[in-house]
Amino acid sequence: MIVVRVIIAFSYCRMVYKSQKDHRKQKELEEARKAGLAPAEVDEDGKEINPHIPRYLSSAPWYLNAKTPSLKHQRKRNSDQNDKTKSSRYDYDGKRDRWDGYDAALYEQLKFERFEARDEARKKYLKQQQLKKLEEKSYSKNEDRDDEDALKADDDEAKVGESKQMGFAKVEKRVRTTGGGSTGTVRNLRIREDTAKYLLNLDVNSAYYDPKTRSMRGDPLPDMDPNEKFYAGDNQSRVSGQALKFKQLNMHAWEAFEKGDDVHMQAAPSQAELLYKNYKINEVKLKSKAKETILEKYGDAATEEVLPKELLLGQSEIEVEYDRAGRIIKSQVNS
Repeated sequence: MIVVRVIIAFSYCRMVYKSQKDHRKQKELEEARKAGLAPAEVDEDGKEINPHIPRYLSSAPWYLNAKTPSLKHQRKRNSDQNDKTKSSRYDYDGKRDRWDGYDAALYEQLKFERFEARDEARKKYLKQQQLKKLEEKSYSKNEDRDDEDALKADDDEAKVGESKQMGFAKVEKRVRTTGGGSTGTVRNLRIREDTAKYLLNLDVNSAYYDPKTRSMRGDPLPDMDPNEKFYAGDNQSRVSGQALKFKQLNMHAWEAFEKGDDVHMQAAPSQAELLYKNYKINEVKLKSKAKETILEKYGDAATEEVLPKELLLGQSEIEVEYDRAGRIIKSQVNS
């Protein structure tokens, strides 16, 4: 992981970003190509590139170090000769058949073998546990009946364990979306002991509750002490935690792109994240440098140094007289 980060950082440092003027010229050229006023861009094979293709699809990833415009990074590379013969032998539907090469008999055999091996291992383990418990209880005389009860309990526990593994103990519920259809199964939407969102504040003018999606974006109790309430609305999760960090990362990528940096959050997320980390580090350095400059110039009032009495009171007992040129004429201490 460290080696990958070093390689990414090295490749990132080697990148040369365009100036704001060059970036503006590039945007104007792209608009002219889309309008048909300028010839289309040509790749290394002499083929024209459609100017209406989105930038995040036409531009190659930064780690490929592409020097000329091309769409080869979007094409599937046939590394084996068999793939070429297969593409000449199959038609359009044959090449896209997801069940090509599937052997149902082999799959059934492997599936049965796997389940049988799992059952044998479980029976062997349970048998060993039962033998251990019988050996421990064989030292007492009147434990024949207890041994039978223990065996029955072990069998019951084994059955319960198997039922849990099969998923019978899983509580599921089908949830319908606002646009129709189903989202699948979810586990325990709400604990029954917890108060429902719409019961936190019965005022009709309070936060709106959507019964279909079971969402309440606003805070139902805005005047309540934040340390005492456990629910502050669904929007609270959007402005806190990792959601806020991801939002800041997106905003930084947009602002950097507008200022001329060739960065895109969806096309190259690793590059955008590395740029944002370097920006935060430089920001901390600049703030600390500015703080040191201010402290060096004006001093720190929070230190424990004792200031002179004349600075605290704004006066002293020294009498000084000056002439018109600012020279000291007379200086004496008043008694």
